[in-house]
Amino acid sequence: MNQRFRPSPPKPKQSALIIGRQPLLEAMKAGKAIERIYLLKSATGDVIPQIRQLAAEQRIPINPVPVEKLNSLTRANHQGVVAVTAQVTYLDLQDVISHVVDKGETPLFLILDGITDVRNIGAIARSAVCCGAQALIIPDKGIAALNEEAVKSSAGALERIAVCRVNSLLKAVDTLHLNGIQIMASEMESKDALADLPWKEPVAVIMGSEDKGVYPALLKAADRQFHIPMQNNFESFNVSVAAGIILYEAMKQRMA
Repeated sequence: MNQRFRPSPPKPKQSALIIGRQPLLEAMKAGKAIERIYLLKSATGDVIPQIRQLAAEQRIPINPVPVEKLNSLTRANHQGVVAVTAQVTYLDLQDVISHVVDKGETPLFLILDGITDVRNIGAIARSAVCCGAQALIIPDKGIAALNEEAVKSSAGALERIAVCRVNSLLKAVDTLHLNGIQIMASEMESKDALADLPWKEPVAVIMGSEDKGVYPALLKAADRQFHIPMQNNFESFNVSVAAGIILYEAMKQRMA
């Protein structure tokens, strides 16, 4: 076991709700980490444009919802707005890249595309920390929330690894390319095996959902594709298991 990572995690922070327009606006101005905003579809008023603008600047997803959704979250006077505080602090992708390079490390990042099971995300984060990856890159939509269950499943790893939330994975790929980081994607039909790729180089690996795989446009944007060799004719590895295998190969090559 990697001695730098201790399996006894810090106690996960509890998610909290921010209820009402002005409390949310003040929390956003104060820089409080927010996972998601639930906004009444028909919400209007002077504060709403300010909330939308700050959410865009801080890359906080807004879910337009009916009043029934808000009422299910709280019995308080929500004024058409309820936000959920974040379990992790989201970081800017370019800042993370610069920090990793400035430390003299070779980037090893994971791009999570459409993974909706929080336990898979937690397991991926744990393998990432154990194998020396520095960051997870996630979209602001179409992925499981990084809630208490995700933090618990990660054994605290989500609090030890940089998490970058972006509004477009394709734009994130552009940023990675501009910084000289290759994009790798697992594809069962690829002729190249996992061990054949140069994992000592700066790389980011796209991990897709088990049912849909990697989004086609993302797969097309990848510099290299590879397959994980399998002994028997079976469907595929679970996504968190596949991530662990890939990360271990990268670590093995980098330690050689």
